[in-house]
Amino acid sequence: MLQINHLTLTHQKDLRTLVEDFSFVLNDGDKAALIGEEGNGKSTLLQWIDDPQRIEGYCQWSGELAGNPGPVGYLAQELGEEEKAGSILDFCAASPCFYDLTPKELGEIARQLRFPVEEFYSSRPVSTLSGGERIKLQLGRLLFSRPAVLLLDEPSSDVDLAVLAWLEEFINGYQGIILYISHDEMLIERTATVVLHIEHPREGKPPRCMAHRLDYQTYRQRRDAGIAAQDRQARKEREEYRKKMEKYRRIQQSVEHAQNVVSRQDPSTARLLKKKMHAVQSMGRRFEREAEQMTKLPEVEMAVFLRFPEEARLPAGKTVLDLHREELRVGDRVLAENLRLHISGGEKVGIMGPNGTGKTTLLREIWKELCSRRDLRAGYMSQDYAEALPMDQTPLQFLAPEGDTATETRARTYLGSLRYARQEMVHPIRELSGGQKAKLLMAKMVLDGTNVMLLDEPTRNFSPMSGPRVRQALRDYGGTIISVSHDRKFLAEVCDKLYYLTENGLFPVERETLTQDHF
Repeated sequence: MLQINHLTLTHQKDLRTLVEDFSFVLNDGDKAALIGEEGNGKSTLLQWIDDPQRIEGYCQWSGELAGNPGPVGYLAQELGEEEKAGSILDFCAASPCFYDLTPKELGEIARQLRFPVEEFYSSRPVSTLSGGERIKLQLGRLLFSRPAVLLLDEPSSDVDLAVLAWLEEFINGYQGIILYISHDEMLIERTATVVLHIEHPREGKPPRCMAHRLDYQTYRQRRDAGIAAQDRQARKEREEYRKKMEKYRRIQQSVEHAQNVVSRQDPSTARLLKKKMHAVQSMGRRFEREAEQMTKLPEVEMAVFLRFPEEARLPAGKTVLDLHREELRVGDRVLAENLRLHISGGEKVGIMGPNGTGKTTLLREIWKELCSRRDLRAGYMSQDYAEALPMDQTPLQFLAPEGDTATETRARTYLGSLRYARQEMVHPIRELSGGQKAKLLMAKMVLDGTNVMLLDEPTRNFSPMSGPRVRQALRDYGGTIISVSHDRKFLAEVCDKLYYLTENGLFPVERETLTQDHF
């Protein structure tokens, strides 16, 4: 059992409370998805559960991890550079349990991971592994110690569709507790039995932290229905209150007017009007008490607001890309042959394929062709945000380099709509979460009027709550999108053309196959 009592996490730099008085209990077999917008403290919470010393440099905390949950395994978002540079064997040997395992036990772990058992002893550098292989290796090292609790921070990032299908199966079949963060909505829908939600409803208001023993779809439906019902009731009561107050003011004004015109020679009428005014004032105080008891308008954390300008629209007949490439190479290695791809204005193209087949390389080649085109305003969103973002600048400096008031005001307004706190607008970009960096690149494309967007895993860092809004904005975008993605909802809802990249070229894919697990 994993039990957290009254946990509060406060960011030291700006004294922003990330989590306040959060208590929850997870039992064996629970698969808990931790959701919330970027920067809300989800990763910090996982790190604290694993070891409070992990957050001592930047976060203060109070609360307790009750009881003894047993061995805990923590999978971080990123491997350290030293771990990447080392061999697979060195990585495995870093677990004190590795050499205590019998060949049978190691084989069982390999079978569970669908990972070749001999690879655990490989001298191959970890950096050469695909995203999916790396996740399996990290999970393998955690399983060496037979953890009772797995804490997984974005295990679904940088993995292909086949690994996503395996990951769903792994999570569902795990006998212990799994608490995980993921931006893949379909994975959450298929695996979560508990939803832990960290909300920051409004700047200056305390965060709201809730635990629900529901699957994700049921939670979203009930939450949305509850918010809508509360909003209707609150607005109905306010409309009724407004009508009452209008009537009350008319009566009050009528009595005041009568008091002003009554002559002092008519004291009897004056006394009656005075009594009536007391009754009117009593009515006003009763209405004020009723106003205090009215249903509150729902205070919920708003999802991001993203909208592209109309001038980004491209005519449907315009040729954006007509690619003919006999080979796609990295150094001496041929990744794919016989590539053909024609894309017109307004089309939204998704490119899929296993890790390592060259999808990112293909997107970079397309970018080289489009970035110099004068008839297009192309923008490129790399998986590695450091390629496009000046990490020492602040978001405001990046979006408003001129520094004039009008440009800076526009940038602040847009960052606010993307759920940036005021403090985050002036933090160095390197201190932002992956999701905040992704939103910053999106904002730059909006403000630049980009009409062709090349997006490499664009939604991998958007929260499940914001995902539907982001997909809607991209679906409504009038320009052209060429994207590499493993996000099944993005591919199904945004892209009107899908291609699967293999060593033999690009092949069209029907969207209906995205829910199947044969990739």
